[in-house]
Amino acid sequence: MSHERHEPDPEVVALASRVFDHARHGHTQDLATYLDAGVPVDLTNDKGDTLLMLAAYHGHADTVTLLLDRGADPDRLNDHEQSPLAGAVFQGETEVARVLADHGADPDIGTPTARETALMFDQSDLLTLFDTP
Repeated sequence: MSHERHEPDPEVVALASRVFDHARHGHTQDLATYLDAGVPVDLTNDKGDTLLMLAAYHGHADTVTLLLDRGADPDRLNDHEQSPLAGAVFQGETEVARVLADHGADPDIGTPTARETALMFDQSDLLTLFDTP
């Protein structure tokens, strides 16, 4: 049995890099074009960060909405067991946290959870998002 290691195609790496940059920088329409062309909505990078995690962490509510509307998993944890909601709370991104909560993101998953993060940073305004029926 051969255990050859194949180097990734540089063009594929460049494409993935562009897609992740669109999520990170909130280029919603450009990202939508790539999703329309078949890029998986839950694509992850080498740290396990999804497009949603990057958009949420960097405060891009419109991009977060696009990804959630396209079926992104709001509770997918990265390799550090962090959720997109906890990332938004950590960054103090209230609007992003609201969008995620409205789309059913679980405030009690990950390490630390979004709820624990809000408590750590005394963000009671964000805690109220998690207690809405």
